[in-house]
Amino acid sequence: MPRRRDPAAPAAVYRTARVALRVTPAQRRRCFGLLRSAGDVWACVLEVNAWRRCRQDAPLTGYQELCRELASSGSGTFAELDSTGARSVLRRFSDAWFAAAKRRKAGDLSARSPRRRRGLVPVRWYHGTFTLDGHRVRIPTARCTPALWVRLARQVPYPVEQVRSITLLCEGGRLFLDVTAEVTIAVYPSGEGPDPGRVAGVDVGIIHPYAVAGCGGEALLVSGRAIRAEHRMHLADTKARNRAVARRAPKPGQRGSRRWRQYRARARRVEGRHRRRVRQAQHEAARTVVDWAVDQRVGVLHVGDPRGVLNLPAGQRHNLRLRQWQIGRLLQILTDKAALAGITVHLVDERGTSSTCPSCRKRVPKPRGRTLTCPHCQFSGHRDVVAAASIATRTPGGGPTTPTAVTLPGVVTHRRAGRHLPGAGQSRRDPRRPPGGAEVKMARGGPPHHPVGSRSPARRGSTTPHRKPGER
Repeated sequence: MPRRRDPAAPAAVYRTARVALRVTPAQRRRCFGLLRSAGDVWACVLEVNAWRRCRQDAPLTGYQELCRELASSGSGTFAELDSTGARSVLRRFSDAWFAAAKRRKAGDLSARSPRRRRGLVPVRWYHGTFTLDGHRVRIPTARCTPALWVRLARQVPYPVEQVRSITLLCEGGRLFLDVTAEVTIAVYPSGEGPDPGRVAGVDVGIIHPYAVAGCGGEALLVSGRAIRAEHRMHLADTKARNRAVARRAPKPGQRGSRRWRQYRARARRVEGRHRRRVRQAQHEAARTVVDWAVDQRVGVLHVGDPRGVLNLPAGQRHNLRLRQWQIGRLLQILTDKAALAGITVHLVDERGTSSTCPSCRKRVPKPRGRTLTCPHCQFSGHRDVVAAASIATRTPGGGPTTPTAVTLPGVVTHRRAGRHLPGAGQSRRDPRRPPGGAEVKMARGGPPHHPVGSRSPARRGSTTPHRKPGER
């Protein structure tokens, strides 16, 4: 029976926090065994549907019929994986199938139904099947198997009574637990909450992930240069690793040595650490915007949606920037945090906001720097803030621009996203020029730098081999 909500209770949303696990070798083997068993469930569904296609029967895609097929297989079929975890895999398969069918029905011919096997599949357990006790969690296992208690790396940020599900997954060779909780929307005292009549515009970019212009003559600029540096240094370090191990790489079809498997494991850990750093910086940037909006009592955020330019070919280097931009994740993170604070988010068309003068409404040439200068009325201002002020006047749904005048910000507040990244607080200078002024010659592999995607070669855990002096 679905749980009924009290109409007088405050509204709530579901939020998920990812917590790392601290496990012993035996616990690690059992957790990976659960993930591999979930992969076996996924592979069994694919194989059953392949047999049905050969017999020209309809595939099993509904959650109910998949559960009936699982019940007929009997207990103990998938090692320590219990029926609740196996049904979560069936739910994931069914959702993926119907999502692809919906995209194909909408005209997206590139959508494909799930037909690829997976070695490790995340497993989810719902409220009432697991036990959460401080830093310890009991993960459900099959009947007649010993209990599996694991330790969390940090405290769960939600009260125990609000936790609704946990999901065991692997990312970059490490085990994590996604804890989903039902969190109530923030309640403010009378006269201090967000005002629906106060609208702010948000311009999403690469150098500045968020540029916000409010209606009170104030603006906010969130710098993303540390995130961009993280991407660049991680790419440079990845290229250096690939060049270093190119000679030792196994030929196609060869299994590879133990050293090669260890290198691949270290590379996966480096990739996972890089993704976590970027994700954390994106959350920090969105939290900065929402906190600023709450202080300004902004009730509605008009966010420019630039996803229409992602499919336009713009060259190899710029296409890489767009791929690393992760615009969908930025919009989703901002929407989730704004909803938790009681702020409404509307996506609007941002076409022309960065190239239109807010004063005379005439077309302005693309500026060379970060300052927009109108040659017609001599207006000057930060181009991202000007675009955010113009976005604030746009109507949701792609409507025309509001004819009222744009409120130009007078006070701009600067914030930096990614303070946890290495070198985020250091001053910017040319890495080829030391403090003394003498220029260092560029090596064959590129300018000298300290990799942020992995540790220094001389330190423990680096994926770049350390060469002795004079070794080529």
